[in-house]
Amino acid sequence: MNSIFHPEGNKKLIERIETLTPITHNEWGTMNVSQMLVHCQMPIKVAFGELKIKVGLIALLFGKMAKKSVTSKNPIKRNLPTAKEFVVKGHPDFEQSKTELITLISKFADEGPKAIKNPKHPFFGNLTTDEWDYMQWKHLDHHLKQFGA
Repeated sequence: MNSIFHPEGNKKLIERIETLTPITHNEWGTMNVSQMLVHCQMPIKVAFGELKIKVGLIALLFGKMAKKSVTSKNPIKRNLPTAKEFVVKGHPDFEQSKTELITLISKFADEGPKAIKNPKHPFFGNLTTDEWDYMQWKHLDHHLKQFGA
């Protein structure tokens, strides 16, 4: 089941993360594997209310339209721009980044929908629990595929 809340789906994501190594190469894009692990933490931290992002004019104008694309069954397109707050520079510690991402993902299965403390996404607006679930899964799946996992 492709749900970050469902224990089986959650476990599958974590198993894919566990296959990554510090030398895993990307199949597209510019991030290295450690940067990707940190990048993937950011939207989760937004959902948990741990990371605040200012809503910009573009979000106000186009966020709701973009939400339809992100919540659709279509895969995320490669090499799309990301929010500046989600850009990771340098070389984060691989093991630490991997452990932190797994801890965050596990929280979804452990706490269920109660893990989401921020019902309003800074770009897409208000999201239902199902939309948060789907978007988190889709984003993680996209980047794990980027690194062949």
